[in-house]
Amino acid sequence: MFFNDSRYLSVKEYAVTDPQGRTVTVKRARPTLELNGSFQYTVKDGDRLDLLANKFYHSSRKWWLICDANPDIMYPDELLTPGRILIIPPNQGT
Repeated sequence: MFFNDSRYLSVKEYAVTDPQGRTVTVKRARPTLELNGSFQYTVKDGDRLDLLANKFYHSSRKWWLICDANPDIMYPDELLTPGRILIIPPNQGT
C-alpha cells in the first residue's frame, strides 16, 4: 500500500507468478537516469560514502569516485561532515 501522496501511485502495476505458483501484483520499475555531468550534493547526518555511491552509481564500490572528485578534503571521513557540499562526478570505470 502507498500513502495518498506517494509518487508510486501512478506507476502501472502488473501481475507476476512467483516460483510457488502464486500470482502477485507488483509495480513496474522506474528507470533511473545515468549521470552525464558533475553536480553538487549537500551531506546529511548519517550519510556514508558507500551508500552515496550506491545511490548515484548503483554500486557501493564506487565510493572512490566521490573521494577523487573532492581532492581538497584529505581524509574520506572528513567528506561526511553534515552541511559539506560534495562534487558528485559522472559514473566511470568498472
